[in-house]
Amino acid sequence: MALFGLKHKRVLSIDISSVAVKTLELSKNGNGYQVESFAVVPFNQNLSTRPKNSDIIADAIKTALIQTHSNQKQAAVAVSGSAVITKVITLPSALNESEIEEQILIEADQYVPYSLNEVNFDFEVQGLNNNNPEMIDVLFVASRRENVDDRVEALLKAGLKTRLVDVETFAVENAFALLDDTINSKQNQTVAIVDIGATVTVLNVLHNGRFLYTNEQDFGGKQFIEGLQEHRGLSYQDIYLQLSQASLTDPYNAEVLAPFKQSMVRQTQRLLQYFVSSSSTGVDCIVLAGGCASIQNIDKLIEDNTGIPVYIANPFISMSLSPEVNSKSLSGIAPAMMINCGLALRSFEL
Repeated sequence: MALFGLKHKRVLSIDISSVAVKTLELSKNGNGYQVESFAVVPFNQNLSTRPKNSDIIADAIKTALIQTHSNQKQAAVAVSGSAVITKVITLPSALNESEIEEQILIEADQYVPYSLNEVNFDFEVQGLNNNNPEMIDVLFVASRRENVDDRVEALLKAGLKTRLVDVETFAVENAFALLDDTINSKQNQTVAIVDIGATVTVLNVLHNGRFLYTNEQDFGGKQFIEGLQEHRGLSYQDIYLQLSQASLTDPYNAEVLAPFKQSMVRQTQRLLQYFVSSSSTGVDCIVLAGGCASIQNIDKLIEDNTGIPVYIANPFISMSLSPEVNSKSLSGIAPAMMINCGLALRSFEL
């Protein structure tokens, strides 16, 4: 199966992390989109970064389908950016698609440290090369077949057909256009999307809406959740859901939350420093995404410490909602749905 699958209207987008499954279904609504359904189903245990237990994942997807009453059978899913190899290859612009594929097959051995029989790969023409208009830039993407097969197997066990497999980084880039009304997007703007999830924090930097830089560190809300568990005696799933829906209220929160928020600030500063030290450009604004972005006032705290405007990601801000969708619940989980939105958009002819 190609990483960039065929486009198909109304697929169910599925984001599989180490702690939960999130599903989203969008439909076209005039020139915009409508949210038809969404669900968040935490696992009863923390899986590895590359989930191997397809039965646990499949059960969570089935639960999401029951919760949303979805009868969708076509799905889109993504693999982690750390599980793929990407390379921009420059080729003559006169080549057609089949000739481009032949040339990439010839050159792939230079970039992939595995047998080509062990990988899924695809390519996408990016446009004319900036330095030579007779050449084109082609984005080559490859991932070990097992990374893709794990997800396809889990979806199959849940009764779904995998229509396309994308890369999480590219899905976030694809969803970036949905944030225009949030960040007042301007030309030549450099935006740092800091996605603080349960176990990993990912920095994606985009310039003029195009991917520029990525980095990830082992840091996330898991330590905050575990700290609350010591005080509250609730299950991991219950606390995860309350955190993702910005509904945690507890006298113990200040004791556990304050040091964690400071850790979020330090982690964000560290990732931004890595980017600035490797680039000639600065950052115009920060967009916080992921479940931890729902923590109250974290945007103001990071803005005060970095001196950079900070916004909370809400890819649904300009979308209409189906009558069955709970707007308050969706708003709480919105920052953590960037990958889902990017996957869902991939299924439409844009």
